[in-house]
Amino acid sequence: MRVCVIGTGYVGLVTGVCLAHIGHHVICVDNNEEKVKLMKSGQSPIYEPGLSELMQATSQAGNLEFTSDLAAGVAHGEILFIAVGTPALPNGESDTRYVEAVARGIGNHLNGGYKVIVNKSTVPIGSGDWVRMIVLDGVAERQPSLVTVGGDGCEAVKVDTSTEFDVVSNPEFLREGSAIYDTFNPDRIVLGSNSDRAIAMMQELYAPIVNRVVADNKSLPPVSVVVTDISSAEMVKYASNSFLATKISFINEIANICDRVGADVTQVARGIGLDSRIGSKFLQAGIGWGGSCFPKDVSALIHTADDYGCEAQLLKAAVSVNQRQRLIAVEKLQQELKILKGKTVGLLGLTFKPDTDDLRDAPALNIIEQLNRLGAKVKAYDPIISQTGMRHGLSGVIVETDPERLADSCDALVLITDWEQFRKLDYHKMAELMNNPVMIDGRNFLEPKELESAGFRYVGIGR
Repeated sequence: MRVCVIGTGYVGLVTGVCLAHIGHHVICVDNNEEKVKLMKSGQSPIYEPGLSELMQATSQAGNLEFTSDLAAGVAHGEILFIAVGTPALPNGESDTRYVEAVARGIGNHLNGGYKVIVNKSTVPIGSGDWVRMIVLDGVAERQPSLVTVGGDGCEAVKVDTSTEFDVVSNPEFLREGSAIYDTFNPDRIVLGSNSDRAIAMMQELYAPIVNRVVADNKSLPPVSVVVTDISSAEMVKYASNSFLATKISFINEIANICDRVGADVTQVARGIGLDSRIGSKFLQAGIGWGGSCFPKDVSALIHTADDYGCEAQLLKAAVSVNQRQRLIAVEKLQQELKILKGKTVGLLGLTFKPDTDDLRDAPALNIIEQLNRLGAKVKAYDPIISQTGMRHGLSGVIVETDPERLADSCDALVLITDWEQFRKLDYHKMAELMNNPVMIDGRNFLEPKELESAGFRYVGIGR
């Protein structure tokens, strides 16, 4: 099938590359000329394991193209994905101006043939009808003769068959660091639309994934396809992320209680996770959640609830617990070092999770800010940030190039991000380089006995 993906951020680029890999002809559109030039050269503008290699393979096969020409992309695609960012505004509401601009642009360039316009961006509930309206506005701008004024003075848009389209909500559930795997092995595919024709085209698009052809795992049952109305599909996305965020806040609250009563939250999590009604995933206590999805989606759902006169008390509590949890590491440093002014603290990891270069709403940023306020010198080492030299958004921290340089002259280390390579560092050597070998394990990721045998005083969360 012919596909156009508009927006080559995290979701758009991964979606476009993966759809090209399963045999569709995909054109990815972005208005950033430098970014398009980079992608045409086979380089990914984001860090995601395996993405660059897949980009190069699909481009060489002729299934993947990049352009800044929206008109060309719209003309090419039978299915048009809107995959631009919807960042959170200060009040928690989603900023949909980029979605609006793309929808209007699509309308400006619709010219012949039936199209399916897919909302892949995380948009406020009820955006399906809004996107349709914006597309029609774009059509009217190009074809003013189609605008009529009724007896009541209101404008109406008459759409001819050359601009026939339907809107589908198809939320994404990708985890940064494993987005390619998640695309080819989803738990479910959600399609929201009232159009049987649009749903049929989307089912054809995803058939290789649904039937496990790409994952080469035909022994498993087909991927579940959930067909709903548009608003319900949009709610599925927000409800899923809000539930997971709440689950993490719950286990962090339990961890704080464990700290006071002498229980070990890792054992508690294992015990409750074996309950089939609860499950073991997202029960790892630590310094809380961050990134681009959980904070934005929970805030947006709270804002939507407020708009409709419904106070989302549980979700507000989950956000409050998470904000407080980020400073638990600082409290534990104060318990160990007492006065932090004049002390040097090293952070192992900066990104909000491993296998990504994403610093958006990362707990590390709050911890750095608080340590700076208390007069501590802050150093950090991150496998990706240190390698790439990224410094945008980082202030008040010295980024070191290796773990030993990080440990040198530190009064304590804090594990921020659970990168797998952090299990295998030379902690004996690092302890020798430190003024005071203390490890605050902000993810309960390291083995306490191994750290203690290396000379560290180990402090976990809820342990």
